[in-house]
Amino acid sequence: MGEERLPRQARGLLRHFGLRAKKSLGQHFLIDRRVLHRIVSAAELTPEDIVIEVGSGLGILTKELARQARWVIAIEADAKLASALTEIMAPLPNVSIINSDILQTDPIELLNSSGIENVTLPRYKVVANIPYYITSAVLRHFLEAAHKPHSMVVMVQKEVGEAIVAQPGEMSLLAVSVQFYGKPVIIARVPSRSFYPPPKVDSIILRIKLYERPPVEVPETKFFAVVRAGFSAPRKQLHNALAQGLGISPLEAAHLLERAMINPQRRAETLNLQEWARTCEIVVSHGIKV
Repeated sequence: MGEERLPRQARGLLRHFGLRAKKSLGQHFLIDRRVLHRIVSAAELTPEDIVIEVGSGLGILTKELARQARWVIAIEADAKLASALTEIMAPLPNVSIINSDILQTDPIELLNSSGIENVTLPRYKVVANIPYYITSAVLRHFLEAAHKPHSMVVMVQKEVGEAIVAQPGEMSLLAVSVQFYGKPVIIARVPSRSFYPPPKVDSIILRIKLYERPPVEVPETKFFAVVRAGFSAPRKQLHNALAQGLGISPLEAAHLLERAMINPQRRAETLNLQEWARTCEIVVSHGIKV
């Protein structure tokens, strides 16, 4: 019975509030109770936890989070959905509804304006069923924040999730960007039928547990400047890509890579974090502007 009720519940709520899923905002509402439980389980919530939920939609996940966490800050960019969500969540005293664009809202601002009593910059977790087209931006928003989450559980497009957990040989700029801050793990694969309306692609539940400090000790901004330079032409050999990205000659780039004990003929996708860190240190030590 429970599996059948969620689709009816979602459609009923949309009808009740005169709403429809907006393609322009990438809205797909979760209607699979098993997936709902996998998300909540992956978040590993305790009665002391504060959760920022991004893209709360109709509140189906919000209710489950509120049952286990101390407080849920539910942020929803769609004004009409946020208004409906305020009414739906009214019986739950530990839920704050924020109508805002998460990319324009600092996590510290969210925590300070949520109404949580006796808390100053608490540890928090992020749970997000975010539109696919802003996945990378939302991940960066939290991973690069001054006050980072303890962990993130996010629903992402299958191909994006697989790219994020990739190992050297198949690394991308996104993989390096996430793995610099935390360890990503695929929790479950989610078929498109688990949503209403169903998207055209399958999804993945991804958990990222953030490190207390990055696994490599390098200046963050310079590290990513070098990594972006290396991925500026990912099909080229690394010395050519790095030369293009840093504005230096291929020969100079090759010498720098050799100093970092990296074969200049390798490609960016093959390097691990430690190799990128060595490359960054050599580039900076030679006075190259990054």
